[in-house]
Amino acid sequence: MTLARRTLLTAAPLLAAPAMLRAQGAWPDRPVRWVNPGPAGGAGDVLSRLVGDRLSARIGQPVVVENRPGAGTNIGMTAVARAAPDGYTVGLASIASHAANKWLYANMPFDAQRDFAAVGLIALVPNIVVVPPANPPRDLQGFIAWAKGLGRPLNFGSVGIGSSQHLAAAQFGQISGIEIIHAPYNQAGQMNTDLIEGRLDVLFQSISAVSGMAQAGRMRPIAVSGPERVPAFPDLPTMREQGVDVTTTGWFGLCTPAGVPEPILARLDEALAASLAEPDLQARIIAGGSVPRIMRRMDFTQWMAGESERVGVIVRASGARLD
Repeated sequence: MTLARRTLLTAAPLLAAPAMLRAQGAWPDRPVRWVNPGPAGGAGDVLSRLVGDRLSARIGQPVVVENRPGAGTNIGMTAVARAAPDGYTVGLASIASHAANKWLYANMPFDAQRDFAAVGLIALVPNIVVVPPANPPRDLQGFIAWAKGLGRPLNFGSVGIGSSQHLAAAQFGQISGIEIIHAPYNQAGQMNTDLIEGRLDVLFQSISAVSGMAQAGRMRPIAVSGPERVPAFPDLPTMREQGVDVTTTGWFGLCTPAGVPEPILARLDEALAASLAEPDLQARIIAGGSVPRIMRRMDFTQWMAGESERVGVIVRASGARLD
């Protein structure tokens, strides 16, 4: 090998490093794709569009939301995991994708801790426990006594196995000793109708999906299945306050594929936290039934790992399993 050739090979990494830094420093110079692994109109879709709009203003490029629902978030999040780690694809992490699915699915297409980089938490999505208005219970303990006297299992619905609704109901059954039968639904509208008409006994439903009907008296809220009361129903006690320690709540955060350069992750982290600190955005998130939460990248990484272990206990006890 000639001296000139050896010199060129030695210098190549040094020449490439400034080019890479320039590329990272230029980020973003085109639109960023935000993958929502849930359906259009759902809580995740609403949050994606609200937060994506503010994130766009802070990074100076459009943030385009793409809905990729299916397989309990696995379809959309697989697309994120396999995307180029260049900062131009982000995804909406959730209790399903990053906590429950690894315990539910026999064959996962990704590893939630290995294949993604955390950016930050966005919001908690509490559920409220609602019952048909024709049924007598008016609080959680009254509901438990009523359910134990039925002589049959309870029927409840959720948006899918591994959702926060399913997990909260399963945990309730484990703690109360009440047998419950789970019916997954593709549409919240039909699920709500089945509750109102008495084909379901109870729902652990997202606030945005039932707030109007509950306030109109078409279904009766009896508890919040989260760690604290919610702004939309400030007088409604939590399950814990009523003697049943169920605090499972949905949540959403932002992630990228693993391997995104550190400067880009740091900028996304800063932009997300700054966006969530805006009073107007906080008010809009609360109006949609969620509770905004700022949690920076390193803390969010550790928190999701803890959520996975906590949810794993619930899933294993429920016996739920999917191929």
